[in-house]
Amino acid sequence: MAIDPVCKMEVEEQQNEYTLDYKEQTYYFCSDHCKKSFGENPERYLTPERGFVSERKVTIVGTGNVGATFAYALMMSGLANDIPLIGRTPEKVQAHVMDLNHGMMFVPPARIYEGKYSDCRDADLVVITAGKPQKPGETRQDLADKNTEVFRQIIPEIARYNPRNLLIVTNPVDILTYAAIKFSGLPMNRVIGSGTVLDTARFRYLISSHCEVSPRNVQGYILGEHGDSEVPIWSNVLIGGVPLRQYCPACDKNCPTGELEDIFSQVKNAAYEIIKGKGSTYYAIGLALVDTAASILRNENNILTVSTLVDGFYDIHDVCLSIPVLVNKNGVAKTVKIHLEDTEAEQLRSSADYRKGILQKLDSA
Repeated sequence: MAIDPVCKMEVEEQQNEYTLDYKEQTYYFCSDHCKKSFGENPERYLTPERGFVSERKVTIVGTGNVGATFAYALMMSGLANDIPLIGRTPEKVQAHVMDLNHGMMFVPPARIYEGKYSDCRDADLVVITAGKPQKPGETRQDLADKNTEVFRQIIPEIARYNPRNLLIVTNPVDILTYAAIKFSGLPMNRVIGSGTVLDTARFRYLISSHCEVSPRNVQGYILGEHGDSEVPIWSNVLIGGVPLRQYCPACDKNCPTGELEDIFSQVKNAAYEIIKGKGSTYYAIGLALVDTAASILRNENNILTVSTLVDGFYDIHDVCLSIPVLVNKNGVAKTVKIHLEDTEAEQLRSSADYRKGILQKLDSA
């Protein structure tokens, strides 16, 4: 069977009188009308329509709460139609595959299956959530040590199949994004971390909730580490295009002093609160990963605060941190150097220094 490139119907190849050779390939049609339409402008029917999912492959490595939730959100989005899942427990992976496929009649068509590392070949994006969780009493250094060793094993296996882009989610994400660049040998623009995309979303949501506007009307960033040293960039916060420092005096809420500090405290401590209540976070990060994946798969050129190798942004060098960058099919396309106030720039450099301290300990281990 073949597919008519004009009407997309299945047609028999044998004894088909409606055929046409183009660029050393034979095409089969259901009727003379489709054959003539193709002959007038073949490229019109051979070029995928804008926004049409054409063999978009996203491989997910790690099937814990975050990996499975991302797979679910990705399936519903229709962004990818080839989604292999790779995990260290075959029974769990198979169960996720079954559960997801049982809902296929309710979502755009996709192929979801248990994958192997070889399924990273030809992937537009490999999303890595694999790693060990932080246990009570363990430091971030302990977690970095453990998951760096995990990445030392899996990243070369992934990179040997040369996927187009890697998206690192495992914590501590900035350290592991740096490790993934080092272990993979891939160009730095093709290896990014989820960074502070979720922190930025929390930031905008909490500001919008406080100011009683839609989160879509709030612009603002959390930069630096995805963690305790992250930096709120208050000087760049806009509400409906109006700088926050102009918006607040015109607002009739008469907020008490310290409201901004309280909002940032909620952002920084959100994960701790969620983990305390239910063990881990996965819904919001799953959606954040879909948004990042969309910018790559659809070549959307979104400005996102992903973790990337920084070289020269406000005198920061050789460390992975979240800064505003343009994200498209090539990963990081360029850095967007927004204006920071002196105190914000200094806080960002301090965040970088803290990350470098952990990296130096890893290199000496």
